[in-house]
Amino acid sequence: MWDSYKKGFKAFLQLEKSLSENSVEAYLNDIDKLTQYLLATQKDLSPNQVALSDLQHFVQWVAELGLNATSQARIISGIKAFYKYCTIEGIVTEQPTLLLEAPKIKRKLPDVLSVQEIENMLNAIDLSTPEGGRNKAILETMYSCGLRVTELIQLKISCLHLDVGFVRVIGKGDKERLVPIGNEAIKFINIYKNNIRNHISIKQNNEDILFLNNRGQGLSRIMIFYIIKGLAFKAGITKNISPHTFRHSFATHLIEGGADLRAVQEMLGHESITTTEIYTHLDRDFLRSTLQQFHPAFKSK
Repeated sequence: MWDSYKKGFKAFLQLEKSLSENSVEAYLNDIDKLTQYLLATQKDLSPNQVALSDLQHFVQWVAELGLNATSQARIISGIKAFYKYCTIEGIVTEQPTLLLEAPKIKRKLPDVLSVQEIENMLNAIDLSTPEGGRNKAILETMYSCGLRVTELIQLKISCLHLDVGFVRVIGKGDKERLVPIGNEAIKFINIYKNNIRNHISIKQNNEDILFLNNRGQGLSRIMIFYIIKGLAFKAGITKNISPHTFRHSFATHLIEGGADLRAVQEMLGHESITTTEIYTHLDRDFLRSTLQQFHPAFKSK
């Protein structure tokens, strides 16, 4: 009974929302879980017959499956998106999800590298090797532009506008944004392109990918992870860091420097300002530590 609704929802996500295949699949999996629950509890209900109490029992059922608060919240978000679609299409007259509450998630603030720690990692790169030259360009680009790791490995030469100091980034849901790029990143991208990349035998369909491995293919996410971990170790950094740490550090250093939150949201490609607001919490910690270090009223006697 729900198959036709799922097909319509899938088309809505693809055509109206322009979501990636992975995101569409995740939303459909959320609806699958709801229909599994209805089957398991022998409730033969169509979308317009589902009440808030049914959804609340469904959330309880999901929790009893052992899924954590983050996973539960993600599923609820998918169900809400489905009922929003149903309202737009006139499938339901009232949204049963309006009063449906997601579990509270404690937002863990990510580890952030200081400017000095990033400098130490950059200085740990061996520029005498082709891989070192490439890795220098990679790290400079990550820190300069605040890219997601997927955006980095998919960065195309045709999207570089280095003469005017911008790169065109394809983000989540194939949304494009223009991000400024710093002089050091531009310098090392040009060195990599002109002195290292041009000596690689490039595999078909990789001609426009900027960062390549020595076999002429694009890099994987895990490869970037290993590069970052290796350099952190060489630089003596013991924090739990990943490629995403550079994105967090990029945003945090901007906020600490007084950047406008909307501008940071635009550069990071966040759809919602609330996602960017996590960096204001990081900033408050920075302000507190600064006061404790320098303000007489905060110094312990």
